[in-house]
Amino acid sequence: MTEKVRTILAALILTALLAPCRAGAEPSPAPPGTAGPIIADTAVPIATGHFSLEPFWGLSFSRGNFTPSWRRTSAGGDFRSMVNVLRLTYGPVENVEIYTNIPAIQNWAGRVDQPAAGNRAADFGGLGDLSFTFKYQLIKETELRPTITPVFTVDFPTGHAAGLNPGRLGTDDLGSGAYTFTGGLLLSKWLRPFYLYANLLYGVPTNAPPRVLHNEFGPLLPPVLHRGQLTGNLAAEWVWSPRWVALLEFYSSWEVGPLIGRRSGPPAALLGVLPGLEFVLNSSWNIEAGVAIDLAGKNSTYNLTPIVTATFSF
Repeated sequence: MTEKVRTILAALILTALLAPCRAGAEPSPAPPGTAGPIIADTAVPIATGHFSLEPFWGLSFSRGNFTPSWRRTSAGGDFRSMVNVLRLTYGPVENVEIYTNIPAIQNWAGRVDQPAAGNRAADFGGLGDLSFTFKYQLIKETELRPTITPVFTVDFPTGHAAGLNPGRLGTDDLGSGAYTFTGGLLLSKWLRPFYLYANLLYGVPTNAPPRVLHNEFGPLLPPVLHRGQLTGNLAAEWVWSPRWVALLEFYSSWEVGPLIGRRSGPPAALLGVLPGLEFVLNSSWNIEAGVAIDLAGKNSTYNLTPIVTATFSF
């Protein structure tokens, strides 16, 4: 074998070995302009200089409670919550997205099994806990790897949470009463015709003021010591046409022992699914509808929540 032939063969072998590496570094085909999941967060930031308005409307029907042993029990009455959230999103620079959530909540209770202060029905509404989120796209998607985006969120205790009135049957509980600092990772991958998402987040709350100042039993209750919260979400969009997208989400939250401080009460957990449908009107408008169904949990309520959201980007 001549030196020239050996050189050609070596070049061909080297090219074959490096081909996968080069392919992995190439950008993947651009995914469609969907609005993303309803509960899970997206990993790709909004385009630089662009802005979006996204209102959410959710009506939650309490179906019962989960016991510490994951069993279902009665809710003890008819409880409903209307949650309206306005999300404002902006892309200030490349690879960065910031957004804030502004929630308004209206709660109703009726036919309560154990009345308080002689009341078996009550309602209350107001502002919930505001939040501010910062995203930075660390790794862009290629043919082999997903988009990877660290995220940081601060929740502010703007919702009514302290000095609750027992006679309102829990309807005046509109917030956590604590600042919560949440960090984690957001991932997404376009695998035609599916757009896949994954979130892993951990929230660290501060202590909250007493939930009830005075009640029929007299004493002032101590501050609430919140546990940390681990959140894991998975979602998939099936883009079957330029206009229509099917959505399926799995959401979960787990209370865990706080990294700092004492533990407070038994931990709660909740797992559920959300099937949904999206209509892409044009490059600026998307409309989504789905139903969040709480399937399993402990020390928490389980709800059925129809949700409608619209996104306007410009």
